[in-house]
Parts: sequence; C-alpha cells; structure tokens
Amino acid sequence: MSKLIYLDNSATAFPKPEEVYQFMDSFYRKHGVNPGRSGFDAAIETEEIVHGTRALVAGLFNADDPNRLTFSYNASDSLNMVLQGMAEKGDHVITTFLEHNSVLRPLYHLDQAGITETTHVMFDAKGYIDPDDIKKAIKPNTKMVVVNHCSNVIGTIQPLEEIGKVCRQAGVYFVVDSSQSAGAVEIDMKTMGIDVLCFTGHKCLMGPTGIGGSYIMEDIPVRGTRFGGTGVRSAVKTHLVEFPYRMECGTLNIVGVAGLNAGVNWVKKNGINELHKKEMDLWEKLRDGLRNIEGVTMYCVDSRENHNPVLSFNINGFDAGDVGTMLDVDYSIASRTGLQCAPKVHEGIGTFDIHGTVRFSIGPFNTEEDIASAIEAVREIAAIRN
Repeated sequence: MSKLIYLDNSATAFPKPEEVYQFMDSFYRKHGVNPGRSGFDAAIETEEIVHGTRALVAGLFNADDPNRLTFSYNASDSLNMVLQGMAEKGDHVITTFLEHNSVLRPLYHLDQAGITETTHVMFDAKGYIDPDDIKKAIKPNTKMVVVNHCSNVIGTIQPLEEIGKVCRQAGVYFVVDSSQSAGAVEIDMKTMGIDVLCFTGHKCLMGPTGIGGSYIMEDIPVRGTRFGGTGVRSAVKTHLVEFPYRMECGTLNIVGVAGLNAGVNWVKKNGINELHKKEMDLWEKLRDGLRNIEGVTMYCVDSRENHNPVLSFNINGFDAGDVGTMLDVDYSIASRTGLQCAPKVHEGIGTFDIHGTVRFSIGPFNTEEDIASAIEAVREIAAIRN
C-alpha cells in the first residue's frame, strides 16, 4: 500500500507533532489522577498542568483571566453551551451562510422551540462577509452575532475586527467559532471585540480529539447548562456559577488537556505566522496546479490573503464522492467530500444540489511532493472524461 497523503487537516490535523504524543503518554502515566479533588502531590501537580493550560490558551487569544478559559469536548460542545446559555425567549440572533452545523443546528433548534429568531447573512462572491450586512441585519432585539472566523469549506478568513466594531456600536454580543483559525492565524479577543471565543484542540492547535473549550469575557450573560460535580463546595445544592466551574462539570479530560498543552507549545515554538506561510505556499502551488487542469472548478481561491490552506473543487462530469473514492483507492490521498457539515456554504457557492465538493486541506506536515501528487491525481481523474 502506498504512503497515505493526508489532505484532510480541516477535519483533524494529522499526524500530531511527536512532542504531543510523548507528553500525553508521560503525563498520563504519572499524573492520571483527578485534578482539584485531593491534596496529594500527584493531584496538585495535575491541577497545575490544567491551570497552566488554561493560562497558555488564554494568552494565545490575548485574554487575561485563565479561569474564564473553560474546557469541553470540542468547539461544537462549547458552542452548544454558549448559544443555549445566552439565548432567551424573544431574542434575535445574526449568523452567516459560512457556518458549520455546530452553529446552524443549535440555532435551528432554538428557533424551532420558539426561543429565538435567526437571520443568516450571505457572503460575497469571494467568500467574505461584509460587516455592513451585519449592521443592516441588527434589530432592536438582537442579542448576539455568531460568526465562523474561517470557513471549513472555502477557507476564507472573516474580518472579525470590523464585525466586532459593528457589534460594540450596536450593543450586541459577538460570539466567534474559531475551530479552523485558532492556532492558524493570530486571534486577539480585545482588538477584535470578541465576547465569546469557542475553539477546538484537534485542528490547528495540534492537540488530540476530545478537547476544546471557550473563553468568555467578563459580564457576558452565559448561563451554565450542565450541573454536577466540581470537586469544591460540595454541600452547595446548585451548580457553581463562578468560573471555571460554571461551564464545566465532572472530571476533565486531563490527558486531552495535556495534549492540548503540548500542541499549543509546539505551535508557539514554530510560530503561527511561519506555519501559516508555509501552508499557504503549498496551497498556492495546489491552486495554480489545479487551475491548469481542464474541467476543474475551484471555489473562492482568488487570493491567498485572508485565507487558510483549504481548497474546494469539483471535476466536471464527476460526483464529488466518486472523486474522493478514486483519490483514496487509486492514489492513497485522503480528502473530504460532500457538504462538509456546512450546507449553507454550498448553497452560497452553488454546490448544494450537486452533493458538495472535494476538499483538500493542508497541514504543517504536508510537503511539496504531496501537493505534486495531488495535482497529478486530479489531472488523471479529469482526463477520464476528456
């Protein structure tokens, strides 16, 4: 079997840095105990890693209070808690056609329950949201604006600072899904005016699956929606409202936290901007190579500016799923096909009714040889119908 060429990093980054594997293994062997529950040395040392990781990730977003950095399973988990914890009957919510189902579905369920009304703002032909369109959609009862920082389908990075200014001027809360951007590009919650940032650990932060979280600024009205053990003040009948306990209950995924710690440290050591430049250089080679293949259509690839290394395409005469199968079986190339859990993006680029696209997403361990092989594979598949 040929070596796998992995171009599905938007789903999860793979492989992880060796340092992540090693730290998770050594940490769990020595510190696989419950943090914050007991006073023996191993438990105290485990809690130090947990708190240290809160501070590390909060610092990455230029956020000040480590205790307001709370952990969850992933961004979808945090977005569910945040959206359900903020929404009140009669609220209006603004979001976009760029969202993943981690935003679309919670908001749909809130709308169906008669709690909220949601407006979806369309992106332009190049894949970007116009902040003025957000402004125009704001109503007197608008509670929050929810925006995907970077599309997992077309890779466009949205102008958060400008959108944040619109939200501040209107007095509405700004919630950001950073699943595809945290660790890939710089995020400054203060400069960008972000009130709530939800993230996942297993993509650009180079951690394992099963760990993510959110940072919630002070005075943002997010109710806790889960109740259980916290390890402190056990006699209190209600779940604690102070952070980090408000958004967490039960034993944390401590080996996931350890992996996230190692992943973030690896990203910081290698440099977010340096990693991004290398990946975008490969993206540009991929884009330029596919441009020269007859019958290939790409979406929102005009410029590498404000873009992540994600490229969606179709080959005329082929279903995207069939192309993905051929890439896998015949060329050992891993891609993602279909609607990629973001159906409204496909409505916007006109691929919903043709079963979506083929997506290549580049990571820090991809090489020029990987890109050359992917281009040649697409060329050979396209030639079948020519």
